[in-house]
Amino acid sequence: MLVKEITSYLESFAPLSYQESYDNAGLIVGDSAMEVKGILVCLDSTEEIIDEAIASGSNMVVAHHPIIFGGLKKLNGKNYVERAVIKAIKNDIAIYASHTNLDNVKNGVNFKICEKLGLKNVSILEPKNELLRKLVTFIPVEHTEKLLQALHKAGAGTIGDYKSCSFTVEGIGTFEPQKDANPFIGEIGKLESVKENRVEVIFPKEKQALLIKTLHENHPYEVPAYDVMPLSNMHGEVGSGAIGEFENAFDKDSFLAYLKEKMELNQIKFTKNGPSSIKKIAVCGGSGSFLLKKAKQAGADVFITSDMKYHEFFEGENDLLICDIGHYESEVYTKELLAGIILKKFPNFAVVLAKTNTNPVSYF
Repeated sequence: MLVKEITSYLESFAPLSYQESYDNAGLIVGDSAMEVKGILVCLDSTEEIIDEAIASGSNMVVAHHPIIFGGLKKLNGKNYVERAVIKAIKNDIAIYASHTNLDNVKNGVNFKICEKLGLKNVSILEPKNELLRKLVTFIPVEHTEKLLQALHKAGAGTIGDYKSCSFTVEGIGTFEPQKDANPFIGEIGKLESVKENRVEVIFPKEKQALLIKTLHENHPYEVPAYDVMPLSNMHGEVGSGAIGEFENAFDKDSFLAYLKEKMELNQIKFTKNGPSSIKKIAVCGGSGSFLLKKAKQAGADVFITSDMKYHEFFEGENDLLICDIGHYESEVYTKELLAGIILKKFPNFAVVLAKTNTNPVSYF
């Protein structure tokens, strides 16, 4: 098993194109062609994690948080980032991070939190737009089905929980092959008219190159006519945060006790006010204050996140119970998520959950 086989599968689940602009997800240290003997999955790829990888015989670390966010100008071991990178390089250990791209996908980090809490009817809290495109092409009627099957197999035509979505309408296509052409239909220098279908399919923009290649491979014409259009539609399976609901409502005290138990928390910071009946829950692993207004607009009774500032707690007012459970605590189960993704594809591979607690925050 090579590093690039692992990273390719992880990126099929959480494409790097879905990461935020400030992020640095992807292969951070190591050769993509290196053979992988074992994988250590962690939240933070600190020096202690690299030590644990060495001890466990793992030569690849898959983390949630990138160890490098900005550029490194020197590698002198003067801070925790440099020391971790140096130790990884010295010991031929690859470091990969799946960060905000994993936050932003359906069944990613935020859906894992919802799973831990037992929420139902979970969806993206703030879907992203401008991630979808439409492919339009024109093809002889009798060749339409073969092309559509190939495009769907390559990743086009998925809308929410529906697959193989497309639109076709019949019309007449005209063309005149020139002297250097090699036409599938028609003759050189003669205007030809053919019954064709106009075919439309929606696809995620990161699949464009594959879909254009698939179009050329499965279209009978020497030069297929097609258009690719950017869409402003919301992508219902990509975005920030998640929202779901309990089957039965809680009162405030019962909910806080339940939250503490399910997320294995030492403490919770929460607002005094909030609804008396709690059923609809919005979540954002890590720093989620930017979604506070969205949680309120969505009618959430509770917003669970971390790194809330003092004045932001006032913004809950009487409409929303804000629960700050800690950054590490909100994302620690990402280890289980990443391991599960890898083992689903490679069930017999050596994947180990890190035992080192990398939380830089302590409580007295």
